[in-house]
Amino acid sequence: MCGRYTSTRSPEDLTRLFEVTDWRPDEALAPSWNVAPTDQVYAVLERAPRDDDGGEVRRELRTLRWGLVPSWAKDPKVGSRMINARVETVHEKPAFRRAFAKRRCLLPADGFYEWDPVKDETTGKTRKQPYFIHPVDGQVMAMAGLYEYWRNPDIAEGDPDAWLTTCTILTTEATDAAGRIHPRMPLALTPDHYDAWLDPHHHNTDDLRALLTQPADGRLDARPVSTVVNNVRNNGPHLLDEVT
Repeated sequence: MCGRYTSTRSPEDLTRLFEVTDWRPDEALAPSWNVAPTDQVYAVLERAPRDDDGGEVRRELRTLRWGLVPSWAKDPKVGSRMINARVETVHEKPAFRRAFAKRRCLLPADGFYEWDPVKDETTGKTRKQPYFIHPVDGQVMAMAGLYEYWRNPDIAEGDPDAWLTTCTILTTEATDAAGRIHPRMPLALTPDHYDAWLDPHHHNTDDLRALLTQPADGRLDARPVSTVVNNVRNNGPHLLDEVT
């Protein structure tokens, strides 16, 4: 799974990297070295005009809440349990299949954290050692994601707070450095697949699943970091410092 990641690039950098045409300066987020479920996160997505008459599609940089809440959910708290969707079954699961066909996004990250159980030689107890896993070339990770809208029935129509927009990260079998630590990892797309993945007119689930191939070996590196990252209240670049 992917339950924590880093996102420190500015919106200006992200709009350039992903060729975004529409973003809202009032939605700018502070850099985070400890992004956690239910946090607001950056997402790149494309939306067609409301009448869907084939007009110009806008590529947007939006802020969404991490943890997908299906449109039919009775309580938005279910989102905290839907931070990940398995690529093998995402097209079938009731919580994700509609979003997979219609509402896909990219979630930019610098890297992500995973925890490896290790035995303490002094105490004999098992503890979880956090690792920061990231592209070796320092490039942005474009994690494949889905987003969904949820209408709060307790808020009046017309109030912007009546709608909650949430997202989830697709995960796959881990490879390379990540595979030595945890069996699952977020699935990052290559730039040549961005357009097809984001295209709101692209609904063929077989074609979409073909885009979700495992990342190539040798592209990720991992280093042990302090258990300070375990607490979601801790943040800052020091979380990425390697420990022995």
